[in-house]
Amino acid sequence: MILGLVVGMGVLLLVMGMGKRFAREVVPALVDLPGGAWAIGGGLGVVTVLGVSGWLRCASGVSAGSRLAWALSALGTATCCGVAFGPFFLLISGLPGRNCRSESCAYIPGTGSALLTYALSAGLMGWIAHRWTSARAAERATLERERVRRLRKKGKGRSRAARRR
Repeated sequence: MILGLVVGMGVLLLVMGMGKRFAREVVPALVDLPGGAWAIGGGLGVVTVLGVSGWLRCASGVSAGSRLAWALSALGTATCCGVAFGPFFLLISGLPGRNCRSESCAYIPGTGSALLTYALSAGLMGWIAHRWTSARAAERATLERERVRRLRKKGKGRSRAARRR
């Protein structure tokens, strides 16, 4: 068990280091694209909101009918979780390291404005998505209350025990 934990931590640290190295190579190229850091931050914020909505949809989806359905649901949830958190970690890795003085930890120009735009666009899109889904839920609840009210008016909306009283 201890060997498994040591190997698992080693693999985790290796993957995290490779991810940071990959991000430090990719972020300067992304920031230099047309539209600059502002467009990249906004686009990654939208990607995050779409990833979170897919994550919530997959997580609340099909109950485990078979092993294949469960595995596909878990794979979809993990993929959407990666899409949701990936852009954030990509942008964070472009910021300077706290206690690192080497050139590989230096600030990548444009990352701060991309991170600001990312936070603003993800927050705005998330708020819009929340308002839309809560309005739809309120409309469905209103329709259900109206349906139950009409049934009660006819005397059919109560349980058998309540009708006998």
